[in-house]
Amino acid sequence: MRKFRDSWRRTGSMLCVGLDPVLERFPDALGKHPSALRTFNREIIQATSEFACCYKPNLGFYLPFGHAGLDALMALREDVPAEIPILLDAKVGDIDTTSEAYAQAYFDAWGFDGVTAQPFLGHDSLAPLIARRDRGVFVLAKTSNPGSGFLQDELIDGRPVSQRVAEAAVEWNTHGNVGLVAGATYPEQLREIRRVAGDLPILVPGIGAQAGDLEAAVRNGLDSEGYGLLINASRAICYASSGSDFAEAAHQAARRLRDEIEVARQQAILQTA
Repeated sequence: MRKFRDSWRRTGSMLCVGLDPVLERFPDALGKHPSALRTFNREIIQATSEFACCYKPNLGFYLPFGHAGLDALMALREDVPAEIPILLDAKVGDIDTTSEAYAQAYFDAWGFDGVTAQPFLGHDSLAPLIARRDRGVFVLAKTSNPGSGFLQDELIDGRPVSQRVAEAAVEWNTHGNVGLVAGATYPEQLREIRRVAGDLPILVPGIGAQAGDLEAAVRNGLDSEGYGLLINASRAICYASSGSDFAEAAHQAARRLRDEIEVARQQAILQTA
C-alpha cells in the first residue's frame, strides 16, 4: 500500500481517475472501434496525470472487446507514469487456489498495484492476494449502488455487515496492504467504516455520475493524516466532452474535481482542529 500513500503525499491529491472505455461515447475523430481503446486511455492519462493519485480501470469495460480489450488493459502499465498506482477494479474473491491464479495474473503478469476484492468467501479466499505485501487489496464494505443494502446493511450482532467487513479488514491487514471500498452515496456509513477501520485506505466510488456527496464523503472519510481516500470519478472526467476536445475537457474536469476535493479536505481538517 506504500505506493498509494506515497502518491497522496507526492501529488497532494486524492483524485482517482476511472478508466472505463465506452466506444459509443468516443469522439468521432477517434473512431468507435476497439482498436481505439488504448489511444483513448492514453489521451485521458496524459490529460489528467498531473491531478491523479491513482487510476482505476474496471475489468468489465474491457472484457467485451476480447483480445483488443485485454491488450488495452495490459498496456496501461506502459502508459500510466510509473509512480502513479493502478488499481484494477475486478472484485475478485474465490477459493484460495483460484485467488492465487488471480494474483499471478493481475499482479505478476499485468503489473497492477492493487485490486478490489469481495469478502463473501472469507479470509482464506483473499489470503493469496493479501500475501503480496507490495500490492493493495481493497475489500468491498459498502458499495455505491442503490441495491447495496441487500446484504451490506443487514445486522450481525447489532452491527451492519459493512462494519463487520471493516473490522475483518483490520484483522487481515497483517502486511499493511489492505484497504476498503465505501461509496460516497452513503456518507454516514462511510463515517462508521472509517471509525472502525482506523487509517486503512478507502476507495470511494460514487462521485460524479452517481451523484455522491463529495463534501460529506471527504469529511467522514479522512484518515488521521488528513488523506486516506481514493475518490474515484470515471464518466464525469473521461466523457466531459464527446467532441475532438475530449482530452482538454478531461483535463479541466480532473483539475476542477481535484480542487473541489482539496477544498473539502481543508474544510474538514479545520472543522476537526
